[in-house]
Amino acid sequence: MTVHPSLQPAIDAWAHSIEAINELVRPLAECDWNRPTDCPGWSVRDVVSHVIGVENEMLGEPRPIHTLPRDLYHVTDEFSRYIEVQVDVRRCHTALEMTSELELTIIRRSRQLRGETRSPRAPVRWPLGSGNEQTLERALTVRAFDVWAHEQDLRRALGVPGNLDAPGALVARDVLVAGLPGVVAGKAGAPAGSAVVVDVHGPVEFLRTVRVDGAGRGTVDSSVSLGPAVTLATDWETYVRLACGRVRPEAVADRVKAEGEPGLAAAILREFAVTP
Repeated sequence: MTVHPSLQPAIDAWAHSIEAINELVRPLAECDWNRPTDCPGWSVRDVVSHVIGVENEMLGEPRPIHTLPRDLYHVTDEFSRYIEVQVDVRRCHTALEMTSELELTIIRRSRQLRGETRSPRAPVRWPLGSGNEQTLERALTVRAFDVWAHEQDLRRALGVPGNLDAPGALVARDVLVAGLPGVVAGKAGAPAGSAVVVDVHGPVEFLRTVRVDGAGRGTVDSSVSLGPAVTLATDWETYVRLACGRVRPEAVADRVKAEGEPGLAAAILREFAVTP
């Protein structure tokens, strides 16, 4: 058996993004590893540490035994505490230690993925603290999305834009769009029978309509809605930053055009993040 065809796009997207991260950070001076990113409390080093840590757990490596400091303001719940262990344990690592571990991790994970013979529906342990299992297909999709999103975090921090239309960007589009019904119908409380249109332009372009049924449940499709309650239009990078919780809506108000019911539009933007 070989890699199932439905898994290959996520594997290819993951490989493209993690190799891009490797190319970005390999030449960095020691001081550049301390640059802040859009992820609260995380530097360039911390983002790379997170990527390495999750990939190591996907390889089946044991988690580090490590006690977190008490003064990490961005660690606010059990999930963030779980995530932070792999990050904090590497905060004393040098640039050479970081790049060496990243390169070794890429080699080992690439070898693992090339030899993947399981079904897309095979259950796998999900390493991010939930204690639950996911299908292999879902796990690889989320990894491709997460690594691409962190590549973009690093690019913004380092002032090196690029790959907004990479394979990982298309995976990210699908993952983020799937979260729209929960934002519109769930967290923002759009009324039953209403529709909300999200229009995104730029390197990745799409138009999606979230429809709320009589029971208050939301669904998303690509058809045009006549007379939506709200229409939100923005560029792809801003959409990603909002949906990934990297920026508050007031900070990018000049890049988001909102039409329709103002209160609902504000509620949707306030709750737009679909990542933890």
